[in-house]
Amino acid sequence: MQSSDTGRPESVSIPTCAVLLIDKPAGYTSHDIVSRLRRLTGIKKIGHAGTLDPFATGLLIMLIGKATRLFDYFMPLDKEYLVTVQFGASSTTGDVDGRITPMSGGGAAGTDPGITEAALREILPEFTGEIYQKAHAFSAVKVGGEALYKKARRGEAVAAPVRQIEITRLEIESFDTESQQASLTVACSKGTYIRKLVEDIAERLGTAAYALELRRTRIGEYGVERAAELKELSSLPSETLLTDANPSFISGLGALYFLPVREVDEIEARAVNNGRRIAGEADGPIRVARDGRILAIYGPGGKSGELRSMVVLP
Repeated sequence: MQSSDTGRPESVSIPTCAVLLIDKPAGYTSHDIVSRLRRLTGIKKIGHAGTLDPFATGLLIMLIGKATRLFDYFMPLDKEYLVTVQFGASSTTGDVDGRITPMSGGGAAGTDPGITEAALREILPEFTGEIYQKAHAFSAVKVGGEALYKKARRGEAVAAPVRQIEITRLEIESFDTESQQASLTVACSKGTYIRKLVEDIAERLGTAAYALELRRTRIGEYGVERAAELKELSSLPSETLLTDANPSFISGLGALYFLPVREVDEIEARAVNNGRRIAGEADGPIRVARDGRILAIYGPGGKSGELRSMVVLP
């Protein structure tokens, strides 16, 4: 059946477990991308592994069909960002979409006289390694069962939770003294708030700052250069969207490259499809596959030589 407004199939009957790498444009929410892919693929069950703010661009890992059940295995992957920092002004949201307030003074960006590249470079090591970071007031972290950004919009003052994160790389890509803008590469663990990192760096320098632009360039080993833009996907024949003919497509089995794989025979496959335990050893989660298709995620069974099901994808 064809949709009257898109020409795309309204439903897909075959079992699907796949990943699409998407280069999100600015101005779209992550849910907007989900909605667009539902229309393009005809599949309703679609999610993403790690949101991006509307102003941000870059890599989204989109989980298609049964791959939505694998969300927890993608979330721990490290991420990399390219952020343009505007020094000399603050934003209510920590980014360009908030209410901007320049600092008083006569510098190029409202500061007097402004920061230097040397000063920025000197303090960056303080923000590398394992550090503690307070969640941003305009974040989706929940306190008392409600997202912080909802409380912030109502003007409520709430103590944001503090988390331990890891910044593995923090480098200056460019610095412009006149505009008081710096471009930084940040490689970090999950749960890192780049907007808050920008604000903390500025505070250490005795000024204010916000994220003018933010682009996610990597998740795990997946780089944004492999991702497709929405207009590219829209131009592909619908029957190729979830095949190797689409360069941004990854099978459910291939997407979890970081987990060991265990091939099973036909008899074991039946047991796996029913969630039964099978023989084997593992130190953690493993992929269970048959004929190039992922059947389940299994893990240590509690007894030596035994594996138990964690997620079954029949």
